[in-house]
Amino acid sequence: MNIDLAALPDDVETLQRLVRSLAAERTSLSQAQAEIERLNLIIKKLQRSQFGRRAERLDDDQLQFGLEDLDTDLACVEASLPLAQAADIPKARDERPSLPAHLTREDVRLDVEHQVCSCCGGALHLIGETTSEMLDHVPARLQVVRICRPRYGCRACGTIHQAPAPERPIAKGLATPALLAHVLVSKYCDHLPLYRQSQIFARQGVEIDRSTLANWVGGACWWLEPLQNRLAEHVFASQKLFADDTPIPVLDPGRGRTKTGRLWVYARDDRPWNGTDPPAAVYLYSPDRKAERPVAHLAEFKGIVQVDGYPGFEQLGADIRLAACWAHARRKFYEVHQATASPIAAEALRRIAELYAIETVIRGQAAATRQGMRQARSLPLVRAMKSWLAAQLSHIPPRSSLADEIRYALTRWDALCRFLDDGRIELDTNTVERVIRPVTLGRKNHLFAGSDGGAKRWATICSLITTAKLNDVEPFSYLQNVIERMSSGHAMSRLDDLLPWNWRPTTALN
Repeated sequence: MNIDLAALPDDVETLQRLVRSLAAERTSLSQAQAEIERLNLIIKKLQRSQFGRRAERLDDDQLQFGLEDLDTDLACVEASLPLAQAADIPKARDERPSLPAHLTREDVRLDVEHQVCSCCGGALHLIGETTSEMLDHVPARLQVVRICRPRYGCRACGTIHQAPAPERPIAKGLATPALLAHVLVSKYCDHLPLYRQSQIFARQGVEIDRSTLANWVGGACWWLEPLQNRLAEHVFASQKLFADDTPIPVLDPGRGRTKTGRLWVYARDDRPWNGTDPPAAVYLYSPDRKAERPVAHLAEFKGIVQVDGYPGFEQLGADIRLAACWAHARRKFYEVHQATASPIAAEALRRIAELYAIETVIRGQAAATRQGMRQARSLPLVRAMKSWLAAQLSHIPPRSSLADEIRYALTRWDALCRFLDDGRIELDTNTVERVIRPVTLGRKNHLFAGSDGGAKRWATICSLITTAKLNDVEPFSYLQNVIERMSSGHAMSRLDDLLPWNWRPTTALN
């Protein structure tokens, strides 16, 4: 409430009402500030659970969902305060995003109504201006591209001349490369099923059946398959890979239900040890999880494969050395500690945390530097941990969960210690776990692949989208340009130009 102290009322009753209003306003403000403080405290606790030193962090999605509602509650409380008071409330973090320079600017000029002073009537002159920016949204819109090809006739010989029709990505189809890319990114990157996309198009007044969208996806993937094959060659040419698999449900019409297929994911990322080769990931579909699948995928590979505890990887060829994952070993001790509060499990977690602390220091350094640091600091810790685990195993019941977890680690000890002798090896398989996460989100949204062919298309698009994101390439612009160039006769001998790390946005004519 704004009060003119120079013109206070003389009436006692009016002054009493003024004081009561001030007291009520102060009480309301105190309650609002207390609520804001409570919400900020909850936000800080959630942030500590994600970024702080805890035995296990919250899932990213769980954290984001919680923060969304809390931030909304906080905004509602702040909106109820007077503007001047809300501005004085400290923010938990900077909420205003920077506006990129490449965005289109629309100028809105707000000028005074009259060019004379309202106080004295004198003429006004410009002494400066105040400029502020707001972020606007222009809804996506569909448009029709009309292609006109004039025909010319020769009176002398009767020949008709006309420019050839442009190639269409989908034969006799209506979709441009931009629309195809939009459908692919919406489904495989933003996890929006085709039937929902069909509903969105209908709200814009354009009826596009789900089956039509499915045909577009199949036609677009046909152009992209050679690029996925070339991407796989790049991945398997590395000397160090991460490998994992994840289940995907696939419709099995013969039985009237879904079956469980697998997406095998192979990733290379040399950035943690300052390597120069670009990161990449390739997904390959198989209808089952037999060990012969990774054996066939890696038949020509020679080097190190970092994996989880799946026994099928142990059947890989003699030219392949397996490196195990400390995160999986740690997770098992964590589960025991959560269930039983075992001090032995807690000590195992503490010892593993010491290894991760060393990795934090050497991340991004050259492989030789990492190896030297590990030999000096990590090797003594690993040796002591093995002796300690073996000693603990002899003092606990052999059929207990804790004994199972200790045996899990000891039976894989050589593979767990592989990182000590090679600076290129990471402590865990989190690199490939991160590229699997989008598949998990997609699986929750579009439920299942409609066929084995649909699962293979899923693998094709995920390979390109994930690799684009690993190389800081925007997926929609990338797929739009690639589909346009592939459907316009891009030379197969220049396929490497379209790999995400080599790609430059050009027209199909280039």
